[in-house]
Amino acid sequence: MNTKPNYITPSGYEALRERYHELFNIERPKVVDIVSWAAGNGDRSENGDYIYGKKRLREIDREVRWLNKRIKSAQVVEPSEQPDKGRIYFGATAELADEDDNRCTITLIGDDEAEPDKGHIGWNSPLARSLRRAQVGDIRTVRLPSGPKEWEIMAISY
Repeated sequence: MNTKPNYITPSGYEALRERYHELFNIERPKVVDIVSWAAGNGDRSENGDYIYGKKRLREIDREVRWLNKRIKSAQVVEPSEQPDKGRIYFGATAELADEDDNRCTITLIGDDEAEPDKGHIGWNSPLARSLRRAQVGDIRTVRLPSGPKEWEIMAISY
């Protein structure tokens, strides 16, 4: 059993709940109807609707179980309510500069809602772990597959 807390923003939690609802209450009943209809057509061994439908049901059930576990273990954290806004904690948006003064802006959010290409970094990613509790002016080293890289914290906001 995973004992790590599953931190998530309110919007990320709502997105998980909406996906669960969509799969369980809308898509799954439609697929069940298709499978039932296809099963009534006789020979199931060469019935594409039946075979595909059963496969899709397994995929839906797998994702529903995963979503259910993630929703149950979720700890919703409102980033704007962090007590120490001078340090990087969950929900912080930080402007970073590397050794060559290349700058980037990242936001630390839940692992389930991470989108690195948009600058939304999962709370348990190597970069996020190295930045935790940092203040403006701190230099943190991130260990990457290509080697260590240093980042300076230029600004923090929530």
